[in-house]
This record gives sequence, structure tokens and C-alpha cells, in this order.
Amino acid sequence: MDVDAVIEAMTLEEKCACLTGEGYWELGGCPRLGVGPILVSDGPHGLRRQAGAADNLGLADSEPAVCFPTASAAACTFDVGLVRAMGEALGDEAREQGVAVVLGPGANLKRSPLCGRNFEYFSEDPYVAGHLAAAYIEGVQSRGVGTSLKHFACNNQETNRLIVDAVVDERALHELYLEPFRIAVKRARPWSVMCAYNLLNGTYCSESERLMGQGRAWGFDGAYVCDWGAENDNAASLPAGLDLVMPGPRPDYRADVEAAVRAGALPEERLDEAVRRVLELHAKHEAARGMDVRTRAEERLDVARAVAAEAAVLLENDGVLPIAPGARVAVIGAFAKEPRYQGAGSSKINPVSLDCAWDALEASGAACVFAPGYDVATGETSEALLDGAARAAAAADVAVVFVGLPDAWESEGSDRADMKLPAGHDALVERVCAANPDTVAVLQGGSPVELPWRGGPRAILLSYLAGCRGGRATADLLLGRANPSGKLAETWPERLADTPCAGFFPEKGRQALYRESVYTGYRYYDAAGAKVAYPFGYGLSYTTFSYRDLRVEADGEGGFAVSCLVRNEGGIFGKEAVQLYVAPLDPGAFRPPQELKGFAKVALEAGEERRVELPLSRRAFASYDADAGAWRVEAGIYEVRLAASSRDVRLRARVEVAGSPRRDDGAPDGYRRVRPGGFTDEAFKELYGRPLPKKVVAMRPYTANATVGDLKASLVGRAVHFLLRHELRLFLPDDAAARAQAELAVMDAPLRALAMSGTDMNLVDAVVDIVNYRFVRGFRKLRTLKSRSAAKAASPAPCEDDVVCRGR
Repeated sequence: MDVDAVIEAMTLEEKCACLTGEGYWELGGCPRLGVGPILVSDGPHGLRRQAGAADNLGLADSEPAVCFPTASAAACTFDVGLVRAMGEALGDEAREQGVAVVLGPGANLKRSPLCGRNFEYFSEDPYVAGHLAAAYIEGVQSRGVGTSLKHFACNNQETNRLIVDAVVDERALHELYLEPFRIAVKRARPWSVMCAYNLLNGTYCSESERLMGQGRAWGFDGAYVCDWGAENDNAASLPAGLDLVMPGPRPDYRADVEAAVRAGALPEERLDEAVRRVLELHAKHEAARGMDVRTRAEERLDVARAVAAEAAVLLENDGVLPIAPGARVAVIGAFAKEPRYQGAGSSKINPVSLDCAWDALEASGAACVFAPGYDVATGETSEALLDGAARAAAAADVAVVFVGLPDAWESEGSDRADMKLPAGHDALVERVCAANPDTVAVLQGGSPVELPWRGGPRAILLSYLAGCRGGRATADLLLGRANPSGKLAETWPERLADTPCAGFFPEKGRQALYRESVYTGYRYYDAAGAKVAYPFGYGLSYTTFSYRDLRVEADGEGGFAVSCLVRNEGGIFGKEAVQLYVAPLDPGAFRPPQELKGFAKVALEAGEERRVELPLSRRAFASYDADAGAWRVEAGIYEVRLAASSRDVRLRARVEVAGSPRRDDGAPDGYRRVRPGGFTDEAFKELYGRPLPKKVVAMRPYTANATVGDLKASLVGRAVHFLLRHELRLFLPDDAAARAQAELAVMDAPLRALAMSGTDMNLVDAVVDIVNYRFVRGFRKLRTLKSRSAAKAASPAPCEDDVVCRGR
């Protein structure tokens, strides 16, 4: 396709139509000029192609597809090659289903374990998140299918996600929250980047010229697309850099852009830039049509199983695992038969097949008995269920109890209220451990939880959300047919009160102050000297590894080549994720005690030793200078550390790095001497260094950004809320938990969220008038919209004569 020639031949009306979807999942192109529609689909860990009813909360059905482990699980592999292979398999499936662009991966960082969407994100660390996101993108796009890197940026809570303003200081913004996107853009060149719902420092991401300009400065040359319904202001988004509004058709947006161009308020050159980037998506898809599909369904399922096996993290083991051959095994917990294998929301997959650990253990020939232990949907238990589980455990050699977070507890659109497991799950583990000391706990869920019984089981295996082949992978690990090699890509705190955001996550209002600045995850726990349940990068194996012979050599470009010998000291094959940290020893500016700057996964046979090499660029020593608006390397002594986890440093060496003079940045004391609970509003305001963005307070007269919850203060609003709840009951008649989660999401949604259905936003204006009791004006607008719709339906077919059409 000659994109420039197509743009030259397009009418203004066709150009404007190109900037919105033609439907919920469809980009229309320009059919008159032979540019046919293409499909996009949700797909961070598997395709959710909807052929019928469409939605962005995972409520309606989708076509069967392979459900891979979620990002929170895949990140624990610390294996770039394996994540790339997962991307390749996903790309092949997208080609088979006719999907041009997969809406993923999610590269947002994890501020708190409570974020309802953490399962979709890789890590609390930007280096891990960025490089694994890049591997995913490279894999998918190697198959001629595009990706949409999301959610750009600072979409770190689900509560009020469409209206909350993420207020972030410059250091944290550049060093943490933008860094995964920078790495992924520069390394993998995604076809598109998806703007987040939220505001960032006072401006909606979909109309932030500064944010989107930053991506262009990194070399991003694809299309910026807003998350579904995230476009806020028709007059501001396109001039700021947004290229594509989804979903469509959004007749109001098309009309407003056309009017702005005709009035001279918007240069047609900017319109053409956006059209070019959208048409390039069509062109790339068209160019790949002849590409072969390399993997078939069974091979893709094998990839899902491999990722699940390498993602599982062995948290505890005093020798009970692997289970001895011939042992009698009590398999306890409903999740063993009805696994929690994926999250809820827009990433929810209709799996092409689904296994479970119970079936896999039975198929292995193990002598197994089963007890459910709790209700699978609610997590509630009873004395009868607990007694049955205890009897089964007491009669077995080994008890394996499956627990975790129920499906409705982790979902797009809402955040968790606490870090606890269901009380029934905790009670079950304690009862089983009392009945049989040789107990193994298997944890399923997308994010850390408190484990009050942590000292009870002899082993704890964390599978996260392991996808549709997680059951077989778990059985392989329990029986020793696979060796655990997963490492935690996020810290597991002992309790919620220990987290850096405790007390202010999620923010319930319309402004979220990122008070902790750069101190997220292990950066905080290390700085505060806090005890944790399991540190970042931690994970056990059925074998042991030794590190020796550290070498740190200048590479001639201001960085270093770091290497060491790693040896498998045990008697079986295993894999080790070697982690490289950099620690400034006497910084002038406030810095975390250490930061991850490299990792590598090495596979070793029993007794094998191999040199692991890790590049360390000069940028690894840099921090962001907020005053200068630039990255700088501070001269001084740094320690290079090779480690098995953030708290298990095996080798270290000091290097002297040239750079800018040591400089006191004047940061408040709370950011220099970090202590639990030390991030105050006053200190953050001082660190932020400028007036905080104006806090929006919802009040009458209501606007398009008033939420359904806000409207409950009015009679009309209460009626709207009643009708919405009624519709949810009709849509989800048999799933009270899913209805409750959907209602939470609806209550936080502003009126402009009607755009999620691609509707004309003039309808929203009419609704705003009505809820403000301006009934005459509101209903007049509704009649006007109805008349326009009728007129359009009665209009003649589009003109096929190019000369006449261009003369409109």
C-alpha cells in the first residue's frame, strides 16, 4: 500500500473517519480506496476476539484461544527468550483469527499489591518490566501482528481509573513509571502505544502533549491510540498527539475534527500525520498476509505449559518436595479441580482447553484422594468441609492444599480492599497442617497476599495465574518432573501495613499523590530496612547454585562488562536467574540503596559450570535531575553486585565512575532517611517542587466527568443507577460476585464512559443536561440526534466517483 498516495486521494471526511474505530474492535481504513477494515483484540496473555457482543470488561463471550500465564507469572521466569516465544505463539494465533493488532503488553509498574489489575503487569521494577515487555512485542510482531504497549502512563490503580489524577514527581516519573515504556519502545518498536485513562500531573494522558512527545523523543513512530473510552476532549487530543480514538464510530469526534480543520483551528498537516500512522497499521498488516503460521494449537499449549512451569516460584521447601514416588497424596482445595488460572476483565480468555492439577496428578499414576475444603467461588468453608480435608490429609503421606484468591477478588475496574486470603482458605491450611505435618501449599493468584500460616507447611509453591496449562505444569513441579526456577518479580511483604503506599492506596478521590516517589517495591524495603516475607528476585530450586570469579571490565563506552562463573552444585538439572544490581555508595542526590540493572537465566546440568555475562551500560549509573530536566551520572564509587535475589548478594566489586560533581538536591529528609510511614503530604509537596494540580471536586452542575457514583446524590442519578444495576442482573444472572465487581467499575465510571460503546458524545451532553434538570435542552438534543441518525440511514450510498467525492 502506498500510504501517501491514499492520503492524497482521501476526502477530508474520509480522513476524519479514519481517526476513530469503525466499530468496537475494527479500524475502518478507507474502503473506497481499497483500504479494508482490520481487527484489533485484547490479548495481554491470550486473544479475546469477540465475534458477537463486544465489551471491555470480559463480560461477553469470545472465541476460544490459548490462555497463557499472566504477566505477573511470566515475569517470574526472568527469561527474555521464553517470553519472546510466548509472544510468537500469541502472534501466530492472532494471524489465524484474523487479528491485526494485539492490545498488549501491559508495562505499568506495581505500586501496591492491592491494584486489581496487577496480574496483567510484569513487575515492580522498570528494568524487568521494560525488557520483558520488549520481548513480548518482538515475539508478537515477528509474526506480522502488531502490539499496543499499554497503559501509557501511571495507570497504577483501578479505583476511579477514568478520572483520577496521578501526581508524580519528576524523579519517580522518569526513573520508574516511564522507564519500562522507554525500554520497550527503543528495543522493540511497537506498532502502537495505548494512552491510559487517568490524568497525569493534571492532564489526561490522551491529551498530554508532553507525555506523547516523550514517546516520540524515544523514537516511537507508531500510532497513539487511547484506551477504550479514554479520550476526554475532542479539541485537545488530536493536537496533543493522539492518532486514533477507540472505540468507534464516534460521529461527534469525526465532525469536530472536520470542523476544526475547515475553520483553520487545526492544521490539516496534523490530521494527515495521524491518518498516516493509522493507515500504516493497515499497511503493515497487509504486508504480512502471506506469512506462514509457524505454530499450531498444541504447540502453543506446550509453550503455555513451559512458561507456567518456569514461572512457578518455590517459596519454601524443607525437603518434602518433590513428592516421593509411590507416596499417597491428599489433594485438597477446590482450586485443584477448578483452578484460578487467569484474571478478570478485558484480558479474560475463553480457553481452547483447560487442565487442572487434580487430573494431571491422577494421570501420573499417583495415589490421590480429593477433598474440596471450601466453596470455589466465595472461598468460604464449613466444619464439615474442614473435617473432610483433615481426614484426607491424616490418611496420606503428603497433603497438597490449593489456596488463593477467588476470581472475583482480582479484576480490572476495582482494587482489592486488603491483602488477605479468604478466611476459609487460611483456616483450611491450618487444619490440614495440624492433621499432617508433611503439607505443601500451592498458591494461585495474581498478586501478593498475607500468609499468617507461612511457618506451617513444609513447602509453598506459588503458581500465580498460570494459564490453561497450569495444572500440568504444577503437577510436573510437585512430582519432580520439572525443577522450579521462578524468581519473584515483586516483593512479597509480610502484611499490607508494611507496604510503601499503606494508608493511601488506592486513593478514593480524584487525585492520587505518589508520595513514595522512587521508593517502590524493593527500593523502599531496602531503604527502610523493612523485613519482608519474600524479597524481590527470590526463589528456591531442587538444586543449589554457587557463584564465583566476578569480573568487572570497562567496555570503552563508559560502562562495564560484568561476568561470573555459576555452578550447579546439586544432582539434577536446573536453571538460575542471575541478577545484577548497582548501588551508589555515597550519592549526593537521594537514591534507592540499590537498583536492578541486568539479569540472565542460565540452564545448567548437574555439576556444570558456565560463565554468565551481563552488560552494564553507563546509563545504569544515571539518575534523573529534575532541576536540569535531564539524566546525569554522578561521579563516585558504585558497588556492582551479582545476586540470587535482592537480599542474597553473592559477589560484589567496587568501580569508580566519572561524571557530574556530587550534588545535594535539597530533597526533604524523609526521602534521604527513609522510614516506614515517613512519606507525608508536606514532604511530597516540597519534593514535587511546584503547585499541585487543581483537585477536581464533583459538584453540580454535573459534567461529563461526573461518575455514576456522583450522580446518586440526585433523583435522576439514582434512577440511572437503578437501571444500570438492573441491566447487570440481566447480563450476569448467575454470577453475583462478577456483578459486584462490574458494579464497582460502573460506579467509578464518568458519564463520558458511554464512549466505550463508540456512541456519539453529543448523547452524553444530552444526558448531562438531563441530570442537571435541564430537561427541555436535554431532550431537544436527543431529538436532534435521533433526526440525524434517521437522515443518515436514509442517505444514498457513498459516491464511487473519485472526482465528485473529493469535491464534497
